[in-house]
Amino acid sequence: MKYRQLTKEQLDSLHEEFAKFLATQSIDAKEWEIITKEKPVMASEELNVFSDMVWEDVLNKTKYIEHFSKTSVNLFKCEAETIYRIAIQIDWDIDLLSQEGFEWLMQNPMDNSVAIYKGEKQYNSERNEELFDLIEKGGSINRGEIFEYFWQLIS
Repeated sequence: MKYRQLTKEQLDSLHEEFAKFLATQSIDAKEWEIITKEKPVMASEELNVFSDMVWEDVLNKTKYIEHFSKTSVNLFKCEAETIYRIAIQIDWDIDLLSQEGFEWLMQNPMDNSVAIYKGEKQYNSERNEELFDLIEKGGSINRGEIFEYFWQLIS
């Protein structure tokens, strides 16, 4: 398995897609029920293959990832060969995870207590594996408005 198996909630939300996936392997609902009860290893393998396909599709479409903590923000723009990063650090006690803290940052990005760094690098391994690692460490896929706002601000 390249990534990780989808959670039950994720699989539930992809019920139709999973049914189509099973159909491509000539497995209908009755047969799937039998497989899950009598051949749990085979069922797990099927779920692993499907999960990897879903993750690969999602990661191929991913352009931006962000990770917020109480006093820092990491914003990523994920191109084909290069990943761009903006790191923002706050030097005083403000909670960027709160709406108030986030709004303060967006209204005061050039405040003396805000340090903004930018960088870029080529991927160390396969692109999607690195993006998956960022997501597993708490990053979330987004549309990139915050990244682009700060990129224009500091460029």
